[in-house]
Amino acid sequence: MKPVDKPGRRTNEPNPVIREFSRVAEQYDRRWSFYVQATTRETMARLSIGSNDRVLDVGCGTGVLLYQIGQRYPQARLAGVDPVAEMLGVARRRLPDGTDLRQGWVEHLPWDDSRFDVVVSCNMFHYIRQPLAALGEMARVLRPGGRLLITDWCDDYLACRVCDWYLRLFSPAHFKVYRRSECLNLLKQGGYPEASVERYRISWLWGLMTATATKHAA
Repeated sequence: MKPVDKPGRRTNEPNPVIREFSRVAEQYDRRWSFYVQATTRETMARLSIGSNDRVLDVGCGTGVLLYQIGQRYPQARLAGVDPVAEMLGVARRRLPDGTDLRQGWVEHLPWDDSRFDVVVSCNMFHYIRQPLAALGEMARVLRPGGRLLITDWCDDYLACRVCDWYLRLFSPAHFKVYRRSECLNLLKQGGYPEASVERYRISWLWGLMTATATKHAA
């Protein structure tokens, strides 16, 4: 399977993701309350973190998932990255001062190799233009034996498929929603040969999938 090369609506704007989310950062959690709570809950249900683990949330947005991780695992050392300064501003108000929050893109994560025990991402993967580069960067910052968990929309569900078609036409920030089989293939190409992907619904209409994988020990 070749990397995805057919993005959604083309645009001359250099950073459509920044343009879209900088406008809604302060209202994001209220506007999408059910969705944010449901996806965070499902991600937490599948996330296992050890004492003193170093955890990176890629596309951390307003910090809701990092906050939940910190509440459940108070000894974990938390970090987050997001390209949108306004979203990070909300996250900084929500999270403890010691949280390592940085502005950046998943294709170029601003940390050294093997820095984290767990890398997690929720509701972000359908915005990524270079999915294999993103998965490679996540693998780079994971230590050998480290764990990856990604939750996102699933194109196997009709509502997600229709939404994907619509957003490709009308939302420059959107890129692509994947089927479970496509997600598995991307993970295998990205260096996670033993990945698994679980599909499930969060309502009668909307479906998600969560991918889990482990970076092979050196």
